[in-house]
Amino acid sequence: MSATPEAQSCLPVVGSDTLVPLVDGRTVTYANLDCAASAPALQAVADRVTQVLPLYASVHRGAGYLSQVSTALYEASRQTIGAFVGARPDDVTVVTRNTTDSLNLLAGCVPADADGTPGRVLVLDVEHHANLLPWQRSTGGATVLHGAETVAETLEAIRAELARAPYALLALTGASNVTGELLPVADVVAIAHEAGTRVAIDGAQLVPHRRFSLAETGVDYISYSGHKTYAPFGSGALVGRRDWLDAGTPYLAGGGAVRQVDLDQVQWTNAPARHEAGSPNVIGAVALAAACETLASLSAGTLEAHEAYLRERLVSGLESIPGVQVVRAWADASDPVGVVTFSVVGHDPGLVAAYLSAEHGIGVRDGRFCAHPLLARLGYASGAVRASVGVGTTQEEVDRLVAALETYVTDGPTARYEIVDACWTVADDPRPLPEGSGLSGLIATAAAGFIAGAAGCGPVPEPQASAARAGSLVDA
Repeated sequence: MSATPEAQSCLPVVGSDTLVPLVDGRTVTYANLDCAASAPALQAVADRVTQVLPLYASVHRGAGYLSQVSTALYEASRQTIGAFVGARPDDVTVVTRNTTDSLNLLAGCVPADADGTPGRVLVLDVEHHANLLPWQRSTGGATVLHGAETVAETLEAIRAELARAPYALLALTGASNVTGELLPVADVVAIAHEAGTRVAIDGAQLVPHRRFSLAETGVDYISYSGHKTYAPFGSGALVGRRDWLDAGTPYLAGGGAVRQVDLDQVQWTNAPARHEAGSPNVIGAVALAAACETLASLSAGTLEAHEAYLRERLVSGLESIPGVQVVRAWADASDPVGVVTFSVVGHDPGLVAAYLSAEHGIGVRDGRFCAHPLLARLGYASGAVRASVGVGTTQEEVDRLVAALETYVTDGPTARYEIVDACWTVADDPRPLPEGSGLSGLIATAAAGFIAGAAGCGPVPEPQASAARAGSLVDA
């Protein structure tokens, strides 16, 4: 292992020493290179959750001591969650389930124009579905702008479109969940605000990887997910300007979101309670706040240097393998986060991912990453493979992936694979199941692959596809 500090993990994470079985009977330490999907919990988060679980009780409504403690924990967590992204004094922090939840909430708060027509929203075709579908189905719909080949050209296209027609909101990814690339936030905000347009950033892949501040950037709204920010307990946040959130349609109708209820009318309260009806996820909020505190404790530049080192090593290693192509959205993108998507020419991405797992104990993601329009435009409509690093990733794990792919390209897999429920899996899989898991077989992945393909998060194999034939997946 290299002695370079950037080659080591930045923070301890739960499961970093977990052993997984391989098809040849060996066990190896799991290499989790799928942090962009769901990052492992920080050890500090797990410790904090264990500490507060005995204090868990009802929130906002209980007179008992533990209820008062839980309420204080929840509201203190809200402050920490907002402060982590540089909330301004008059901003609101709404605790949600995840980024998708946050953006659906915000979609119901975009005000109508002066003439009563729904406020217009502009998005790019590079977006994760979480930052595309909520706007597409909202009352006003959305205008989708195709990203150009360069960052500079994309910024000019945004400027031209905002000058062509009035928009209430520009909703944009902070960092691509496919390529890790990002547009310069300061430039985007300047362009949008000059046109009188607010900016909402999908921070799912930005916030866990880069320090971000609403106050410093001028961004109007930021959303992010706990399960990508090393707190996988079903929490997230929407943080931003109060006026739209105070006046917007309550996200859920129910207790806690109201001032007064009569049989013929309801008086809704202001944000954040306006959008948090029902019993809140206290433990999830505490977990996310603990993750925010722990990440904020890292010295400035530590996380960025760690990711830059690992990403550069990963990309250079991948590009040294014949037939491996690294996916890029913009030729001039700079400072990408630790998300790298690639393809092995002539080989099905699902088979590659299954091989890495079964024969090397490496976890990656394959499919279209809930970003169908972008993958189609870039020429990967049948999907690709994504490797993503995090605070717990080491150089050894990155090197394992590169070496495993070299073996795959040179020698091919040793096990036999077949498609079951639209997902590549090991035929007659000999790997044992975790003790105490209650599972009867490794079918969850296949079922999830089928559901993901049908729902639009991954390609679906042709019904008549042969398990031995690469390239059997088609765009759904």
